[in-house]
Amino acid sequence: MNTQNKICLTHFDYDRLKLMISDHTKKNKVDNNIKDLLGEIERAQKVDSRVISANFVTMNSIIELKNLEELEFQEFQLVFPEEANSEENKISVLAPIGTAVLGYKTGDVIQWKFPGGENLFQITNVKYQPEANGDFHL
Repeated sequence: MNTQNKICLTHFDYDRLKLMISDHTKKNKVDNNIKDLLGEIERAQKVDSRVISANFVTMNSIIELKNLEELEFQEFQLVFPEEANSEENKISVLAPIGTAVLGYKTGDVIQWKFPGGENLFQITNVKYQPEANGDFHL
């Protein structure tokens, strides 16, 4: 996991993610990525939705990601678990790659542990960010 880069979250995303984690814990759902996600959101700088830079990955952002080891690109939308749908390229924030990109910005290189080992990724583009488009309710 990469803990060197500064990450930013909106207060709105932080509050919703904390509630989601709390709900998962109350339901005794075992999810290995919950601990990683909690660590990431706690270390993040929290900012107002109206001032976060458009190049940061927030919830419901659509991003382009490059796997630096395979030189492949992929595009997906970062969503809450109940909205995840691989056919629509909607990846849950609880998936390892979802937790890995949250709060990072275009150009950041992220090293993250996955079930098959560690990978290096670079965020090459934030194609859509709700806050940058005035969609503060997403």
